[in-house]
This record gives sequence, structure tokens and C-alpha cells, in this order.
Amino acid sequence: MNEPMPRVAYFCMEFGLNASLRIYAGGLGILAGDILKAAGDEGRPMVGIGILWRQDYTAQFIDENGRPYDTYHEYRYDFLEDTGITVSVPIREDQVRVKVWKCTAFGNAPLYLLDAYVPDNPGWYLTGQLYGWFEEERLAQEMILGVGGVRALQALGINVDVYHFNDSHAVFAGVELIHQQMNGGVRFEDALRSVKQHIVFTTHTPVVAGNEVHGHRLLQYMSCYDGLTYDQIIRLGGDPFSMTAAGLRLSKRANAVSQLHGHTAREMWKSVPGGSDILSITNGVHNGTWQDSNMREVSASGGDLWVTHQQLKRTMLDEIARRNGVRLDENVLTIGFARRATPYKRSDLIFSDREIIGDLLRNHKVQIVLSGKAHPNDMNGKATITNIVRIAKEFPDSVVFLQNYDMEVGKLLTRGCDVWLNNPVRPMEASGTSGMKAAMNGVLNLSTLDGWWPEACKHGVNGWQFGGGYEGRDCNSVDCASLYDVLRGDVIPTYYDRRSTWVDMMRNSIEMSAWQFSAARMLKEYYDKMYA
Repeated sequence: MNEPMPRVAYFCMEFGLNASLRIYAGGLGILAGDILKAAGDEGRPMVGIGILWRQDYTAQFIDENGRPYDTYHEYRYDFLEDTGITVSVPIREDQVRVKVWKCTAFGNAPLYLLDAYVPDNPGWYLTGQLYGWFEEERLAQEMILGVGGVRALQALGINVDVYHFNDSHAVFAGVELIHQQMNGGVRFEDALRSVKQHIVFTTHTPVVAGNEVHGHRLLQYMSCYDGLTYDQIIRLGGDPFSMTAAGLRLSKRANAVSQLHGHTAREMWKSVPGGSDILSITNGVHNGTWQDSNMREVSASGGDLWVTHQQLKRTMLDEIARRNGVRLDENVLTIGFARRATPYKRSDLIFSDREIIGDLLRNHKVQIVLSGKAHPNDMNGKATITNIVRIAKEFPDSVVFLQNYDMEVGKLLTRGCDVWLNNPVRPMEASGTSGMKAAMNGVLNLSTLDGWWPEACKHGVNGWQFGGGYEGRDCNSVDCASLYDVLRGDVIPTYYDRRSTWVDMMRNSIEMSAWQFSAARMLKEYYDKMYA
């Protein structure tokens, strides 16, 4: 007789379920939303725990000088269910009350959202802005997610076998579980050993800024010790307190989000004594959300992929014309690039040699559509966007930047472009799920060998790689030269001169990605390798 599946509570700071629910910033949230949708599809016993961000991450637009600026609005949602549950979380010297909402509006497993926007609440503003403000507020928000999430589950009467921390923001949930056991008379060592058997942890990035570290004076001031002592807290996260190290020490198992990222993460965190082993479970995306239904049907039936692709491309070009007033040519090879604007992703790498790319643009061999957001405080990311907007003005009929990147723009581009460009500095891209979305729609990847692409790429068969996996200091010059070589020597000739080969590559791309890089496959691996 089969044992029942473990009941999982999936904690994440952001969830990207739908563009109308503005509580996500980027790939981390989209992944979390896709997991809940996959769990909903299959009836898995999983619930999500997140925060109802009242002001979003940012709506980011371009001013008349070509510079990004951020706007914030207060959002209310009539599709959320009021659970009637309110819990309190100790923050500084206050008891912050947190209301619990439920969302099942998008075919997802239940998502419970924590909301401090309660009348006469001392911390009413804390769930206002995702990743906003400064270190104190970030810790308070992580206390709401972790401590508030555990207390909300208990108040809702939801029994949990496994707590899954999707990134380190939720580690205070582990502290709360230890604290509750110690209140029942259990010694710290025994409580930690017991709690570890119910926690798994996903580490998402080798980027330093994505692995938070906090000083203990601030932790104490913010009430993050949650009843534990200094000595007990440093047993978890050290001094200064590393959230990622705490996640590893609190969990029975941990995972990285691609095979390459697994190698990188194990090397990064090998010096954490008592940390869990880091497996590799490559991310996947929700087919029902990201793969166009017509493309899925035509691919399954052996129909004409090119006709369907051109229809999707025209839809994209019509929307670009509506938004930007630029009419791109549907018969020109269209390269797409859309992701968070941060230096290691190198959004403007393709423009490095203006003579080469200028010749291709002016002669209408390629046209390029870009989109992305920078963190509101990331001046380097915003400078990159400003540079791209300036280049778009230089080539007004061949380069377009779509402002205020969100899920809808992501869908539009990963379905309608011909080629999906990705050029992170290896090995900084942990996964890179936008390329998976493109692949499912027959949009061919052109990427450095980073994140998921080393597992998927068959050069010239289902896409192309450039740079050869180079990781040296001069990687910009090496990757840029290789990008131009592959673009001019392989991609452009195949598109214009070997259409049947191109369509075969589209079919290979769809077949490669449909299961191997799906959220359903990823979720199965979590249940088999992490939760069991």
C-alpha cells in the first residue's frame, strides 16, 4: 500500500501567479507560482505561505530622458478569501498583528498571504513594499513570513509534514519551531534535531547580495532571536548571522536549482559545519501558463510550427506597436532578451561592438526586443536600462525596449520572438527559467553555458551556445566575440536560408523542454528526493 504524500508548506517571499496579483519581483516568485500551479494540477497536498504586498515591488517606467523611475500604488484584490484568522508576531517591542488571506484563483494549490495592513496595528506598513526600504524592515518582513507563517498554519489547523523554505527569507520559521518545542520543555539540541527532520531548503543564487548577512545587535533589537539565546542563534547562522547558513543548518536536505548551480553552491557553502547536503534539482516552468496552447496542440499533432509561430510573432509585434509606436518587420530575425537588470546578466552585451551589431541592425538582418526591471536601489541596473533606451533611439526601427516588465510582457516575448538571448557571466545564473519558457514555444535559445542551458543545449539541434563555458576575467570580450561569431555564422544563415532546419530545431526545442524543464517534473523530484 502506498504511503500518503507528505503535506508540504512552501514558504516564499514572493509568488508570481498572475500579473493581476502584484506580489512578485522576478524569477523567484514566478518559480514559486509555477510550483503551486503544478501542485494544484496534480492535487498534491501543498500550501503556499507568502505576504500580501500592498504596494507591489515597483512599476518601473522610462522618463523623457530615458531613465527608469519607480512608482507605487496601493492594490486591493476582490478574489482573495478572508480566512478570519489573525496572528501576532513580536517585532521590536511590539506585537504586530497579521491577517491571513487565501488565494486559489489561478488553478493553484492554496496560497495563504500574510497582511499587516490592519487598523491600529503598530507595524501596519511592514507588508507594503516587496524588497523595499532598509535592513530593519527587511528583517521585520522576514519575521512576518517565518514566524507569522508558522503561527498562521497552526491557527488554520493545517498539519504540516515538511516546511520548504524557498530561499533563505523564511529561516525564522525554523527558529519559531525550535522556540515552540523549547517552550514545551525540550532542550535546544533535541529541538533542533527534531525540527531539522521537517525542513528542506532551496538556495537560489551565488550572488552575494542574494545571501543575506545580519549583525546580532540588530537581530536582538528586532526580536529575531524569538526566545533563543545568542549562543543558540549563532549555532544556526554564525556571527554575523548568515541566512543561507541558517537555512542549511535548519534543514534535513537542501537543493540548488540546476546541475551547474549545484557544483557552485556546494563549493560556496562547503565550510558550513552541520549544514545539509546540497542536491541538484533543476527548476522547471508551468506549461499551462507559459506554453501557448496552440503551439502545444500543433506540436503534439505534428502540424505546421512555422505558421503558428508567425501568428504569435505578429501578436507580439502588434502589441509592441501599440505600446511603443514602433512597427517591427515580421520577416526579420527577432531576438528577445527580458530579465532583471543586474550587471552579471549583461543586458547590453550584444551592443558591445557597435560596428558589428550596427551593420546587422541597419541592414535588417536582426531586430532586438528587450525588457527588464532594475531593483529600485540598483543604480547600475538602471544605468544599463538607460543605455539600452539610448541605443533604441539610435536604431528606432530595429531596437525596442518595453518598459515595466511583468508576466504579460514575459509571455509575449517568450512566445513571439525567434531567438531567446541569454548571456550571464558563468556561473552566476543559477537557473534562468525564461529560456525554458521560450524553448516550450519553439523560440530557439542562444545562450552562454550557464544555469539550465548546459543540461539542455545540443548546439545546432535545439538551439546554440556561445562562449564555450569560459569563466575567466576577460569573459566579456570572449563571450561577445563568440556571440557575434555564432549569430553571423549559424543563427542568421539558418533563419534566412535553411527554413526547414530552423523548424526542425523548433520541434526539437519543444520536445526537449516540455517535460524535462516543466514544473511538474520539478515538483515530482521535490517529492521524491526532498520531501520523502
